[in-house]
Amino acid sequence: MKKTAPNPPEQIEPDDATLFRTAVGTVKPLARQNRVKPHSQPRKPLLCPAVPARTISDTLSDFASEDAPSEFLRNGLSRMALRKLRRGEWPVQDSLDLHGNSSDAARMLLQEFLHEATQREFRCVLVIHGKGMNSKNGEAVLRKLTRHWLTQHHYVLVYCDAPPRLGGSGAVLVLLKNNC
Repeated sequence: MKKTAPNPPEQIEPDDATLFRTAVGTVKPLARQNRVKPHSQPRKPLLCPAVPARTISDTLSDFASEDAPSEFLRNGLSRMALRKLRRGEWPVQDSLDLHGNSSDAARMLLQEFLHEATQREFRCVLVIHGKGMNSKNGEAVLRKLTRHWLTQHHYVLVYCDAPPRLGGSGAVLVLLKNNC
């Protein structure tokens, strides 16, 4: 089979170029150092009245005998819930970034975050744990532990890898049970 060369781009007529230049006007190039470093968004304030402070019991186990699955579906739920979460049918209402935390600190932060999210009646949250690229031996410790903890938490119904724009395999989308 013989390949044909792509068609050459059409030549721009001088009248079109003149019309474009007059419509655009004078253009000033942007400075190269005019860049803003990305930063994480600040946590959103509580929307509902504060619930009286209560201690959150640490009931999550660190012992995971195998690699954490990339998705989880609580028993008794339809696979449609997992499919809808993967497709992005639930908007992300809050997020938690666990980068740089020890496993104990990450576990406590995750429990507090999930408790607060259920109190605020959020259905879909994002938990960013990272891919483990900067850890010893490239092992994703927080990835494995976070997913293990999520399977143990009674308010977590479904989780799956986040889409690439939200972190891919370095984050999970979590669907939470109604607080009712």
